[in-house]
Amino acid sequence: MRALFVVLAVQVLLGAAFAVLAATGNIPFTSDEPEERAARADRFDSAAAFSLLREQVELGPRPAGSRASRALGERLRGLLPDGRFEAVPGGLRNVVGEIPGRDPRRRVVVGAHYDTKDIPGFVGANDGASGTAVAVQLARTLKPRQLGPSVVFVLFDGEESPGDAPDSEFLRRGLRGSKAIAPRLRDAEAMVLLDFVGDRELSTPREANSDEELWSRLRAAAARVGAGEAFPPAFTGAISDDHLPFIEAGVPSIDLVDFTYPCFHKPCDDLSAVSESSVDKTGETVLELLTTL
Repeated sequence: MRALFVVLAVQVLLGAAFAVLAATGNIPFTSDEPEERAARADRFDSAAAFSLLREQVELGPRPAGSRASRALGERLRGLLPDGRFEAVPGGLRNVVGEIPGRDPRRRVVVGAHYDTKDIPGFVGANDGASGTAVAVQLARTLKPRQLGPSVVFVLFDGEESPGDAPDSEFLRRGLRGSKAIAPRLRDAEAMVLLDFVGDRELSTPREANSDEELWSRLRAAAARVGAGEAFPPAFTGAISDDHLPFIEAGVPSIDLVDFTYPCFHKPCDDLSAVSESSVDKTGETVLELLTTL
């Protein structure tokens, strides 16, 4: 009986100790965190966004003007609220949608490009598909009562320069969709560009051309939704991207682009290189930003 009493006493003590550890979140050798942590907020449907990312990749290469790109354009027009095509020189088409805000005198722009670089076999999971997927899901999530300004969503065609153009001619022959529409949106009070936003090891510093005040507001939004580690207090050099025509039109703009991405314009920019967790962090952050402008 004495031995049994001792055993029971030990079990009671162990049970009490375990309860204390559980209450303080200090249970050893266990973790309730996934290998890749998503944002703490849960308003953005990252599964739906990642499904659209995957759908784009499964179309294969999508250079501007190609059959695959035009089929994707039709699909995107159907997904965007008030979706429509707007002509881009050279037979290309931007896909445009809009969510009305409470103040019709104000508007902001969210952009991404849906074409891929004209490289054989290049499917652009991060470079093209990720930004497009996040932009579309933001448009399908936001409601007019959530917004002060209206939000214009533009999916750019022809961001990449044609396949026969050397990199030295990118500024002259690329950015075709944003060059076409930016002058008409010069009254926008802000522009947010989504480019490389889905890579697995997402770390997005402020790009040198990006507006400092707007970037500070983005980082504050990231901190509020629990995605601050994806937007470190760091700085990188200037990048030529679809925000440049808006900057030239006088619109404060920021470019969300993780340019340390090792698969830039390489065949490895496929589904193995992207993460739903990164898509989620970007989506939750930009959603928070847009609802607080």
